[in-house]
Amino acid sequence: MRLDKFLKISRIIKRRTMAKEVAEQGRITVNGNQAKASTVLSEGDELVIRFGQKRVTLKVNSLRENVRKEETDTLYTIVKEEKLEQ
Repeated sequence: MRLDKFLKISRIIKRRTMAKEVAEQGRITVNGNQAKASTVLSEGDELVIRFGQKRVTLKVNSLRENVRKEETDTLYTIVKEEKLEQ
């Protein structure tokens, strides 16, 4: 599954176009490598996403096409959340 689609389905980022923009800005890494919106994810991949003053590290648990809102938290596990200093 593409990175931008996963971020939308898991509701980490609300819109796919926004996920694409975040990836193009270089704010997402997959397993330590800078990611594009078209990067293909696998189960077990580690994502690091920079949201403003926060960096979130999460692990992909499962990739599914259709997920109900209540089940989105089963798609990933947050490994670490850290506040960035400016």
